Amino acid sequence: MLSERRLEVLRAIVQDYVGTEEPVGSKALTERHNLQVSPATVRNDMAALEEEGYIAQPHTSAGRVPTDKGYRLFVDKLADVKPLSAPERRAIQNFLDGAVDLDDVVGRTVRLLAQLTRQVAVVQYPSLSRSTVRHVELLSLAPARLMLVLITDTGRVEQRLIDCPVPFGETSLAELRARLNGRVAGQRFPEVPRLVADLPDSFDLEERGTVSTVLSSLLETLVEETEERLVIGGTANLTRFGQDFTLTIRPVLEALEEHVVLLRLLGEAKDSGMTVRIGHENAHEGLTSTSVVSVGYGSGDEAVAKLGVVGPTRMDYPGTMGAVRAVARYVGQILAEN
Repeated sequence: MLSERRLEVLRAIVQDYVGTEEPVGSKALTERHNLQVSPATVRNDMAALEEEGYIAQPHTSAGRVPTDKGYRLFVDKLADVKPLSAPERRAIQNFLDGAVDLDDVVGRTVRLLAQLTRQVAVVQYPSLSRSTVRHVELLSLAPARLMLVLITDTGRVEQRLIDCPVPFGETSLAELRARLNGRVAGQRFPEVPRLVADLPDSFDLEERGTVSTVLSSLLETLVEETEERLVIGGTANLTRFGQDFTLTIRPVLEALEEHVVLLRLLGEAKDSGMTVRIGHENAHEGLTSTSVVSVGYGSGDEAVAKLGVVGPTRMDYPGTMGAVRAVARYVGQILAEN
């Protein structure tokens, strides 16, 4: 375990390298930071940090830069995540409060995260499997054609057109709507199939075919993987960090295009608390020169989806983590108010 003094030296190296983009030398450290030790002691501490793999020398006669291991220790030892200022918090709230629906909430969140962190922002739509049914609406479009509208507690709306085997009257439609909502409104999605299994039996024989068709459409909506949707923004921010990527930015961009990869990364985030994956901790080869900061968000105690940012390992971790956490909290509040 590193001594507190060497941890201070490592923190100073990380802070200077993130701020200056230049390898850090012992002279610069003693001039910029109140380490209260001699330059010779700092050089000895840097040599020990390098030997243990926390920092590295990119080329001969250069200063030192943090390694993935060094960044990991820096993040793990963070005493505080940098809080946002009062104006920043007000700006977040005002920007997100203007959203008119879930799509707008997600779109605004992506833009906001990208602007605040100057990284690539990734936001997952609320997961249907973790959502609750708020209301099921059935609309008659023609004597034998209906529209099913499913509304979740997170504000997500799913629509389906249904062709009925026989015409279905308004009175029967109203009865089906009432009985269906009586069983599923306020229930978690995984519970719905069990709750509606015997619903056709409560209707007249000639109506059961249509009721079964409506239920089939509803259940298909519940189990479809439409929940695995996400939005990405701020990819152009990566061009500011060209020198931070091992060879080229191209593998990073290719990885960002694969939504399955991003969904897996977000899936690693804890439902509560923040997850930071640094460099080679990211399993995908194209992202080994990046860090991923992610967190769950939701309308209650349980996260219904994840959001986060992707950027180079030379990242302002305290500031980025603070912004991600704050945005997730505000998005959760908006969902709770819907």
